[in-house]
Amino acid sequence: MALADEQCVELNARSVLATADEAAEMLARLPEWSVATENGIDQLVRAFRFGTFVQGLAFTNAVGEAAEEQGHHPRIVTEYGRVTVSWWTHFLGGLHRNDFIMAARTDALAQEIQG
Repeated sequence: MALADEQCVELNARSVLATADEAAEMLARLPEWSVATENGIDQLVRAFRFGTFVQGLAFTNAVGEAAEEQGHHPRIVTEYGRVTVSWWTHFLGGLHRNDFIMAARTDALAQEIQG
């Protein structure tokens, strides 16, 4: 099943981060994303380019709506012609499968808006 077709799972005290092997396998399915470490926490990061601010804002809002639907929220920085999205699981302090699912969904939303 494609990552974008999966649903995020609800996390609890027994939830664990993706293993290094799991993260590498999922990241290979998201070639435009990279892992950045900030304050010791791994995050998935990708910058998206748009022709106009209005397109970037529409994308930002679409990602926000998808995040609300799945109960999993990113950092989004919206600038003219560029939107940077970062996914990580705050509760666990790193990368969980949910982050990769949402990154894949974010890619799909970008394709819809960029046409």
